[in-house]
Parts: sequence; structure tokens; C-alpha cells
Amino acid sequence: MIISPFAIQVGAGISLTLFGIGGLLLRRVARDRRENARLNAVTTGRIGRTDKLERANKAAPRDAVRMLAGLGQSILSSGVVSGQTVSALQRSLEGAGIRNRNAVGAFVAAKLMLALGLPLVLFVLLHNARLSMSLTNLLLAGSAIGGLLAPDYFVNSLRARYQKAIAEGLPDTLDMLVMCAESGLSLEPALHRVGIEIHGAHPAISDELLLTAGEFQISTDSHAVLDNLGERTGIAQMRRVVATLQQTLQYGTPLSEALRVLSGEMRQEILTRFEEKAARLPVLLTMPMIIFILPVLFLIVGGPAVLQAMRLFSK
Repeated sequence: MIISPFAIQVGAGISLTLFGIGGLLLRRVARDRRENARLNAVTTGRIGRTDKLERANKAAPRDAVRMLAGLGQSILSSGVVSGQTVSALQRSLEGAGIRNRNAVGAFVAAKLMLALGLPLVLFVLLHNARLSMSLTNLLLAGSAIGGLLAPDYFVNSLRARYQKAIAEGLPDTLDMLVMCAESGLSLEPALHRVGIEIHGAHPAISDELLLTAGEFQISTDSHAVLDNLGERTGIAQMRRVVATLQQTLQYGTPLSEALRVLSGEMRQEILTRFEEKAARLPVLLTMPMIIFILPVLFLIVGGPAVLQAMRLFSK
């Protein structure tokens, strides 16, 4: 199906209008904040005028995200996106460490704006290019699809990074939980204490532990709270920890011993992965050695003999 030039121009005009309105609103919000900061600095006469102006300038991106979230919330409230899809998006964003209440709205609005904005930019760039209509339509459709998929790729990359950070900090977390359990703390205060203490080294897992400790305070079903922890993180190591904690709560087994064994197993798994990577190095170095090292070695070793043979045959 070929899109007519009139439809492309209408779509480009609508997209340009939306972007223009958004830009004017953002500019107005940023200008109002700067003016308020200047008035406060003049009226109060404090020394930190520059800091207030800097905070006002930094607040503009937050306002942009808030406006984007408002647009997304209006789209969600219209019923275009099903509730099941919204719940899946919420879980995906929580798995990436994004727990703002406006995160889903901002995500949906970003997909919409990119799906409209990228074809607009590409249309402007290709306006004077001598391309066939079919190729132009194909490029515009590809840019629209790329705009729709770009937020998903960004969230998936954040989720993978977040899960990696949690997996790296899990052995240290288990060691600290063992110390808390041996000192007499129960599971809930131990999670809260470790979440506070480990924030400087592993902030990702600290947020998860503090959130779990907060859920323990408002829920009476400890198994459901631990299941939520495993589902949010989505990594196998955390699910093993959750299963161990659930068994200790159900059967009354010593918490410190179970966590110590689990911590040792995870450290052994990390060491095994390092050994596997080290064992792969000779295989990975084979092709670079053949391409870069062996020709130079042959040239150094056989080069003088070849030159000598060439001199003898030339005589």
C-alpha cells in the first residue's frame, strides 16, 4: 500500500503542530521557573542565587517528563490500551528499577511521540532527495516502527543492567543477612537493615530489599511478599533466595545456615563462570593469532631466505 503525498504532508503537519505546542509549553514552564527563582533570589537576598537558578534549569527536564506522562495518562484513560497491557508494562518498568507512578504514561507517550517524530524528521531530511515514492514510504514506515520499538529496547537494556547489578550484589547481601540473623534479628528487620547498609555498594538490591521490608509491614502474607520480590527482579538467583527464605519461614529451619550455604553456592557459581570465560580465551585468540601474528612471524623467519633465493636466481 502506497501512501499518497497529501497524506504524508497532513501527517507531517499534525506531528509538527504537536511538537511545536509541546516545545512552547516546555519553554513557557522553564521561563516561569527561572523568573520565579530570580524573584526569590532578589526578595530574599540570599547568597545562593546561582544555586536556585541551576535548580530551576534542572527542573525543566522533570517538567518535560511530567507533561509527557500527562499525555500518556490521557491516552491510557481513553481505553486505547488494555488493562492487561498496562499491567505488563508496569511490571516491565518495575523490573528495570523504574517505579514512578507516571512511568507507564511517560513510556506510552514516548512511543507515540517517537512514532510521529522520527518519520517527520526523516521526511524533512528526504524532502529534496530524489527517491522513489515507494522507497520513501518504506523509509517512513521503518522510522515509525523504529520509534515504536525504541522505548522497548531502552527499557530492556535498563532491565538487563538492573538485573546484572542485583546478581552481582546478591552474595554480599546474603553475607550481611547471615550476620544479621546470627545477631538475633528476624527476617523483616534484617532486610531493612541490610537494605540501608548496602545502598552505597549496591543501590539496586538495596532498593529491592527496602521495598520488600516495606511490604512486610503492610502485608500479613510473607510468602506473597517474597514471591513479589522474585517476580520483580526476574533472575534465577533471587528466586533461589526467595525459595530458601520461604522454606525457613514454613519449616522453621535456621536462617543463618541456609543463607550461608546459599551464599557459598552463589560465589562458587561466579567463580565457575569466571573459569569458563578464562577457558574460552585460547579459542577466541586463535583467529587473531592466525590473521595478525602468524603472517608477521612467517615474514620475519622466511623473509631473509626468500631474499637470498631471489638474489641467487637473479644471477
